Parts: sequence; C-alpha cells; structure tokens
Amino acid sequence: MPMTPARPLVLASASPARLGLLKQAGLDPKVVVSGVDEDAISAPTPGELARVLAEAKAAAVADGLTGGELVVGCDSVLDLDGRALGKPLDAADAMARWQAMRGRTGVLRTGHCVIDTASGRQVSETASTTVRFGSPDDAEIEAYVASGEPLYVAGAFTLDGRSAPFIEGIDGDPGNVIGLSLPLLRRLLSQLGVRITDLWG
Repeated sequence: MPMTPARPLVLASASPARLGLLKQAGLDPKVVVSGVDEDAISAPTPGELARVLAEAKAAAVADGLTGGELVVGCDSVLDLDGRALGKPLDAADAMARWQAMRGRTGVLRTGHCVIDTASGRQVSETASTTVRFGSPDDAEIEAYVASGEPLYVAGAFTLDGRSAPFIEGIDGDPGNVIGLSLPLLRRLLSQLGVRITDLWG
C-alpha cells in the first residue's frame, strides 16, 4: 500500500499527558478539545466504552476540518471488577476509589481512534495495560487526594505523577496508562497508509 506524505496531526484531547507523549515521540500536534459529553455515552464493557468515547471525540473534532488532517482521539477508563472508572466525582470519591483499589489489580483501558479527514476513513482500537496497585495507608491516600491530582485523571491515579509510589508495577505499555499507546497509534496510522516517522516534526 503506498504511503501518503505527512499531513497535519490534531489531538482531540485536552490531556497534557497525551500531548507530552506525542511530543516526546517527535510529533507536534495541534490540540482541539472535542467538547463531547462523556456522561451521555455508554457501552456494555469498559473496553468498548473507552473505544466509543475515543471515536466520539475524534469525530467531533474531525467534523468540518478540510485540510487533510489526521485526528487522534483517546479516552481512558480503569476497569476494576468489570466497572469502568473515569475521573472521580470529587475528593471523597477519589478517597473511596483508592481505598477500594489498594492491594489489588485493575486494567487501564485506553480507546484510540484515528480519522483521516482527507479520505474519511476511521480506525479504532482499545489498548489494555494491567496495573498492580500498592497499599498506601489512609493518611497517604488523604495526602494524595489533597494534592488535587487524582481529580483530573482516569482511575484517580497516574504513572507519571504523585501516585507513582503507590503503583507496584504494570503489565503492558506504560504509555497507555499515562494516556496514549504509541505502538497502537503507529499501527492505526499504518492502517491508514501513514508512517508515524513521516509525521516527525
């Protein structure tokens, strides 16, 4: 399949972590926030929910673009006992989440969708990474929640922030837990006939 020349890349996400991962990988996307109402979208499983949310965000941003842009949409949820946990509602919810997660294992699922606005083609998939949580005590959890960090991230934790000492390990792609799987993004772009190396700035 012939590869197309480089075209503008658009990230349909306000996540600074996702933008940081793309920049570290040599990409320089324009950020356009989708404005999608995540609470209005549902799916039978956490993995499917992450994917349809990513698709909705990418589609909302791609609509109306005419410059041949490649739009990347992502969304993450923590799959704990088959329940999809996004960002906590408030500090009390974040505290309860950590009390439920500590000493256990969950799966961070991130939906990825790429839309080629030149052809209208769309590809999407969900990446999954197993996360083994440590056992912070209530005082440590309270201090973490007071930092405000868990209120802005899916599952109320991050690998690249203050909760890192509370994560014993992962099985899978660490970037996926931070917000975006670069290997999956490369494969999705390839399905659209685009080499990720051609998008390097």
